[in-house]
Amino acid sequence: MQPPITRVRIPPLQLEADLQAAPLPRGLVIFAHGSGSSRRSPRNQAVAQALVASGLASLLMDLLTQGEEAERANVFDMPLLGERLVQAIDWASNQPALAHLPIGLFGASTGAGAALRAAAERPARVRAVVSRGGRPDLAGAALPDVQAPTLLVVGGRDEAVIALNRHAAQQMSAHVELAIVPGATHLFEEPGALQAVTDLAIAWFHDHLGPGVMQKQLSRED
Repeated sequence: MQPPITRVRIPPLQLEADLQAAPLPRGLVIFAHGSGSSRRSPRNQAVAQALVASGLASLLMDLLTQGEEAERANVFDMPLLGERLVQAIDWASNQPALAHLPIGLFGASTGAGAALRAAAERPARVRAVVSRGGRPDLAGAALPDVQAPTLLVVGGRDEAVIALNRHAAQQMSAHVELAIVPGATHLFEEPGALQAVTDLAIAWFHDHLGPGVMQKQLSRED
């Protein structure tokens, strides 16, 4: 049985977000959707639910207001989208139930560029990044400033994006791994492809969101 989803709003624009947490989560993963998508992305929702089932918390948020979505250029505005993720990180850091949790970022497609920009802006808070079929190259000059261990997951048949990911990885000083899902295309629609992404993300976040978090939470409850 999945834990309940709580609707929250991220200041200062009160962007809508869905928060879901396992009992005593060991970390919080904030999602950045791709262009033309939203917090209702079925693929991101599936990954988020699996992360929660594994013992984490997830935050699926809209990166733009309804008015901003009408302007197509905004969905590719990496400084703007990165700043929205920073706002979510700062919001979580001020919530009593979330402030102690290490944060991971999960970026899909163009959202990966925004996630990496946010990771560079908040190196003390962001402990891990996962990109699904992402465009890390869109983070541009922020790539060398990312300190969080980063996993780049790309479909084996998404050749142009594989090349972009390899090039971006070469510009990063953080620990970076490229995982290629055989036979998968950009949206990971093939049987088992999204599950492969999910399994990789769960392992990455549990490896990098820090040991001792569970014990710390238990101590606070004593």
